[in-house]
Amino acid sequence: MDSSPEAGMRPILVTGAAGSVGAVGRTVVLGLRRRGLQVRALVRRDDDRAQALRAAGAEVVVGDLTRARDVADALDGCGRMYFGMAVSAQYLLAAVTTAAVARAYGRLEALVNMSQLTVAEMDATSGSESHQHRQQWLVEQVLDWSGLPVVQVRPTVFMENPLFQTVFSSIAEDGVIRWPFGKARTSPIAAGDVAAVVEDVLADPAGHVGRIYELTGPRSQDVAALAAEISGALGRTVGYTDVPLQEWLDDDLGALGLPDHVLQHISTMARLHVAGRYDRQAGGMAEVTGRSAAGVADFVRVNPELFTR
Repeated sequence: MDSSPEAGMRPILVTGAAGSVGAVGRTVVLGLRRRGLQVRALVRRDDDRAQALRAAGAEVVVGDLTRARDVADALDGCGRMYFGMAVSAQYLLAAVTTAAVARAYGRLEALVNMSQLTVAEMDATSGSESHQHRQQWLVEQVLDWSGLPVVQVRPTVFMENPLFQTVFSSIAEDGVIRWPFGKARTSPIAAGDVAAVVEDVLADPAGHVGRIYELTGPRSQDVAALAAEISGALGRTVGYTDVPLQEWLDDDLGALGLPDHVLQHISTMARLHVAGRYDRQAGGMAEVTGRSAAGVADFVRVNPELFTR
């Protein structure tokens, strides 16, 4: 590991920097730039989002994570790296390509990988998870074998996830949460809090390499408690309508027009919620940042436009 003073001056490579669900990559870029650190932002397209990153002082490179030459060019000269990518059928190819290139490069102090908390409950033969979950489990195995200085970040479901988009829409339109979860509990976390963990680790990776940080919201609660929390934040009553799972998948989630791979992933997340798999509580957020994750009420107060029509 290169821990010389010069290593700290090398750029930090952030993939997925243009942002997708929650825009973790973009938020990490902006946070690192506020700290005065050099950042190289890898994006798929040179568009307005890329220009905004340049305006923040980041070096922007355009590339495809499934192409080894693009990854090698982006990584050249960098000392630390964040790997994050939107839910995609090409996720495994991109992550393994990145790992192979990073291993050949041999100069990383830290590689922060964005995973998911669900993989903590998986093994080599488990089959109830989504295709995306399986890819992310496999990527964690590859990174473990690689010898790279890896830090695994495993958030639970993002509040910005399409699973919650349906909730926000139903609250805005009808004043109710339409979900098929019954009394199941969940512990969502805001993408900004996940980005804060990644940013802190990348800014000073000493002591983090080899660690796994599991990230959840401040509490795990059922939908009735979630509705009460949202009601308090909005200052109006939000109810809960429990709908059959297939009806919700067809009518609510189906209305979002998601790509097949993403739809299969979110549908599976819904089924795993019903099965109690998201009733999790972890302290990774406080361990890294020294503070608790924001709750659902905080998210509502910051994004009131999502809950009104």
